[in-house]
Amino acid sequence: MLGLPYNHTTEAPATFILVGIPGLQSSHLWLAVSLSIMYTTALLANTLIVTIIWMDSTLQEPMYCFLCVLAAVDMVMASSVVPNMVSIFSSGDNTISFNACFTQMYFVHAATAVESGLLLAMAFDRYVAICKPLHYKRILTPRVMLGISVTITIRATVFMTPLSWMVSHLPFCGSNMVLHSYCEHIAVAKLACADPRPSSLYSLIGTSIIVGSDVAFIAASYILILQAVFSLSSKNAQLKALSTCGSHVGVMALYYLPGMASIYVPWLGKDIMPVHIQVLLADLYLIIPPTLNPIIYGLRIKQIRNRTWSLLMHCLFKHSNLGS
Repeated sequence: MLGLPYNHTTEAPATFILVGIPGLQSSHLWLAVSLSIMYTTALLANTLIVTIIWMDSTLQEPMYCFLCVLAAVDMVMASSVVPNMVSIFSSGDNTISFNACFTQMYFVHAATAVESGLLLAMAFDRYVAICKPLHYKRILTPRVMLGISVTITIRATVFMTPLSWMVSHLPFCGSNMVLHSYCEHIAVAKLACADPRPSSLYSLIGTSIIVGSDVAFIAASYILILQAVFSLSSKNAQLKALSTCGSHVGVMALYYLPGMASIYVPWLGKDIMPVHIQVLLADLYLIIPPTLNPIIYGLRIKQIRNRTWSLLMHCLFKHSNLGS
């Protein structure tokens, strides 16, 4: 997938050393505990969401299918970095092999691109459900949903493959200390002996196009949704819709803002934001959304909440009966 590194006169390092969060080494143990709690919560909650939607034949509408895929992507995104970060923060085991570093880079950035596309697809789903309810099943057919999912995956692959190839083919002949908690591509590219600006510029332009278009269409969807909501005569319906939209926007802000900060701040200059803040934001935007998404998007939905409660009660009573 990434190809072999270019044959330079100086061999590439066998391993990279991930520093963690520069300047916050004294807080690494506390961060390890916090990340472990959030990661465990994210895995359990997202697994629960996938299991319930997969097992319940009544939860087969587009909204639930997108939510199921989002939960799976969240687990991949968090699992590609968090166990490694916890190991760095707790035990100081901060080495990662050359190939593993670029594999991690590929999956992290590809998963974030897929997640952004899924958030757009879910915003579009809510727009159709609220603004065009009579045409919902005609617009969001299984074929359309498959097309949306395939397009999102292809977009992430087409964007990430050239970026990973460019960075992995840079000559690394100096320091192998990555000033980050995972193999974030800008932090790794800075270690190259050649000019890393082509790959960094490609990343900046590609990310700006993907994130910029997604955020613009998401904003347009929610503006149209709010217009439809305010035209309702029922105040309770308005408040319920506003509460749902507000929570969705809040989770999206926690996802997009730290991510955009980690992308644009290095281009604007080091003095704008300390390095440890940049790294901390980049870490949190990979774990906070996977932790909150199943709660905001999943458990707030009445059908999923009821199925979750029924499943938990079934497991508890079955366990109690077996014990007695």
